[in-house]
Amino acid sequence: MKKLVFVFAALFLSLMIQAQAPKGKATPGTIYGAKVENSNAVEASTLPSLLSGKDTIRVKLQATVLDACAEKGCWMTLKINDSTSATVKMKGYAFFVPQDIIGKTVLVDGISFIRTTSVKELKHFAEDAKKSKKEIDAITEPQKQLRLLADGILVIK
Repeated sequence: MKKLVFVFAALFLSLMIQAQAPKGKATPGTIYGAKVENSNAVEASTLPSLLSGKDTIRVKLQATVLDACAEKGCWMTLKINDSTSATVKMKGYAFFVPQDIIGKTVLVDGISFIRTTSVKELKHFAEDAKKSKKEIDAITEPQKQLRLLADGILVIK
């Protein structure tokens, strides 16, 4: 019985350690996830037209990070243009980004698509971003969003 309790405690502890945002700074050249080469990227503003008429595309996108999950670094928001943003999640929940990635220019290599995001998930993102209760309660409708599932992220500036 003691061995079983110890195994569960060790498993729980290892999961808690993994679910932490990375330590350190998001400095130019830092890679999160799979290796990303600093070449052949498209500007974020072209993403809507690239997706036009397609369900999914493979893309390497250069964009500025507007927000990131304050809890674990498990998602971030990219500026696409003055009125549009895209939500990025990490493929397989395999890597996270630090909070200081906000404001940095990054290359995101992965799959992009448009998805209707549920009220529940939108509220979850707002809670992770430390939004006020008033802001969270104001979320009452699902939203169509540009999404990216990132294999890797490279900080370029």
